[in-house]
Amino acid sequence: MKNIKLSDVIYENDLSHNPFGKKGTILLHNNKSKNMETKGLYQLHEEHKQWLNNLNFYKDEIAIMQNRIAEIAAKNSSKEVLANVEHFQNQLIVQKEQMDILSHEIKLHEQSLEKEVNKNETAIDHRKFPSHPEEAEKIKTFETMFNLLRKELNVFLSKNM
Repeated sequence: MKNIKLSDVIYENDLSHNPFGKKGTILLHNNKSKNMETKGLYQLHEEHKQWLNNLNFYKDEIAIMQNRIAEIAAKNSSKEVLANVEHFQNQLIVQKEQMDILSHEIKLHEQSLEKEVNKNETAIDHRKFPSHPEEAEKIKTFETMFNLLRKELNVFLSKNM
């Protein structure tokens, strides 16, 4: 994972630029201008499949994290521990919501590609389509935030198991 500097992170309150559509999301900021890239249909499709597979992996990982949090809650009744348990439960709910949003957006993009294929199937191998840097950035941001949450949760679990 890339080291993140404070200069790479911004706190976004503007919903129009927020990849998750919620106020207060931390975003990675890349100052490089993005030229309109194009890619082949199969390359875009493979990226979609990879992203959906990654999201399914994170979904499984959330289930494991929830079970570990439940174990801690069952063993500890201190207010501090239970407050942290609630914090992590809420964070996992937010992550699941973000995964649903990302999955939906990926599927919508896949459907738009499918419509293009149906318009002219014979030329599809030679056509280039606009890349999806916004979607790639959303996935990258999600993965970064998820990994930070995982590390924070693991520290909490190691102290309270």
